[in-house]
Amino acid sequence: MYSVFIVKNIRELTCSLALICTLTLSMAEDQDIMEDFLKREYSLVTPYRGLGLSSSSLWDLKGTALVTADHVRLTPDHPGRQGAIWSRIPLLLLDWELKVHFKIHGQSKKMNGDGLAIWLTKERMQEGPVFGSRNEFTGLGVFVDTYPNTGNKNDRVFPHVSVMLGNGTLSYDHDNDGRPTELGGCSTKVRNAREDTFLLIKYTQNRLKVIIDVNGQQKNCLDISGLHLPKGYYLGASAATGELSDNHDIISMKLYELTVKRDPEEDLLIPWVDHSLGPFQGYHQCWVFGESIAPTANLIDMQRQKIY
Repeated sequence: MYSVFIVKNIRELTCSLALICTLTLSMAEDQDIMEDFLKREYSLVTPYRGLGLSSSSLWDLKGTALVTADHVRLTPDHPGRQGAIWSRIPLLLLDWELKVHFKIHGQSKKMNGDGLAIWLTKERMQEGPVFGSRNEFTGLGVFVDTYPNTGNKNDRVFPHVSVMLGNGTLSYDHDNDGRPTELGGCSTKVRNAREDTFLLIKYTQNRLKVIIDVNGQQKNCLDISGLHLPKGYYLGASAATGELSDNHDIISMKLYELTVKRDPEEDLLIPWVDHSLGPFQGYHQCWVFGESIAPTANLIDMQRQKIY
């Protein structure tokens, strides 16, 4: 009887210690964040009064983007469409979190495309081949790609979320689903989801985290340290359809300012990623599903030339 009692207590103690360790790690991760505030001047929320029409609007519409009572439809479920929405005010915050409530849906069960992008870039309101926006952009692009352009050669599952950091000359390779220049990503079932879908983009102390939330289930998509973004870039969202199509809707984009203990940082001219550990380790702290991602040949060449 005593042995059973001891074993039971040991199990309970082990579970308690495991819970304490988990909570400690979680608290330590965000211990520098003191408070967060919703910044309405950078946010897109209902009601969308005068959106893209009045001079007092904080956002502009582009292409096929259409405002309804409860969402902004970037593209309808028709081929060959491009639409976008862009903030008129440059983002001047150092530490922030963006929560994007979106919906991708269509009539087809399997034949659909192309996807949407969330932007923080120097350029704005410029149409192009990257999910309805320009290529060779300067800044951050987070892509929700719903169509595999590489077909059966691709070893990933779609839809797929990926991140790219552009410097104004780097091109997104549409035919290869952006793989040569992506920093990392994850697969997720966001299309025709029964409940809400969210994309959480958090940037604090030169660390970028992307979390996808589908039907209330959160998934850590990627975590990159040593990523530097200049101030003064513009928030935006764009989408495109090709021969295949989907409805791409933005319901809200809520930007929170994070109050963080940090040292003053000098002004940046272009975005870049740390490569202080050597010319081949520019993305040594990029993790997806707990595994580090080795840079591709193109990224290695860029690091050698210090394009970033």
